[in-house]
Amino acid sequence: MINGKRIVATIEGRMTSTRLPGKIMMPLAGKPVMAHMIERHRRSKYTDEVVVATTTNAADDPVAKLAEEMGVPCFRGSEDDVLGRVVGAGKAHHADILVQGMADSPLVDWRIIDRLIEMLDEGKFDVTSNEFEKEKYPDGFDMRVYHFAVLEKLGKDHKESEYREHAGYQIRNDPAHYKRGLLFAHGDMNWPTLRLTLDTPEDYALISAVYDELYPKNPDFSAEDVVAFLKTRPDLVALNAEVQQKIPEIT
Repeated sequence: MINGKRIVATIEGRMTSTRLPGKIMMPLAGKPVMAHMIERHRRSKYTDEVVVATTTNAADDPVAKLAEEMGVPCFRGSEDDVLGRVVGAGKAHHADILVQGMADSPLVDWRIIDRLIEMLDEGKFDVTSNEFEKEKYPDGFDMRVYHFAVLEKLGKDHKESEYREHAGYQIRNDPAHYKRGLLFAHGDMNWPTLRLTLDTPEDYALISAVYDELYPKNPDFSAEDVVAFLKTRPDLVALNAEVQQKIPEIT
């Protein structure tokens, strides 16, 4: 909580990913990806509750079971209506501020999350984010934090499937209508071509190598620790360098 505002972090994840099915339960240093995501979000100084936001599909029953085992709530909603699922999770848990996490970013750093929360509280923004800019963190450290009322209104006003499929994308990518607070990357962290998101077998090979190196030494390793390690391992960086990121098709 910050200045009396209840902060809820949702973690989107489903087993039916098209390019890498089951990725959110694949092991990293002996634990499922989703378990690491829960742990890393829980370390936030401000987040009051972490909620797994998965689908009602039977395939996602193991995701719900993992959430139960780790003592976090699980909100289950539509597979295709991601916006509705995230808004539903935030509403069910009385969010004033919502941190949108995704299980394809298992290297997310709570320090970045907390800075974005502080920026949202300090400024008159609808969303704070560290993506979509030239001075950009590696893909996989991207995070976004919303005033929940803004995200909830978007969910009520827009019924088009292209908006429902990508929760909050319009808010983050429409500076003419929404006030964005931008967190820029500096120094070695300004590495936009480094791909640390989990969407393909090549991504998994790279992220697994990072976890195998860093997690046993310090489970709370930082984004800076990841970058420092990969600066010394161009062979690992090359593993997924040719993978093309999918871009939301929204006009």
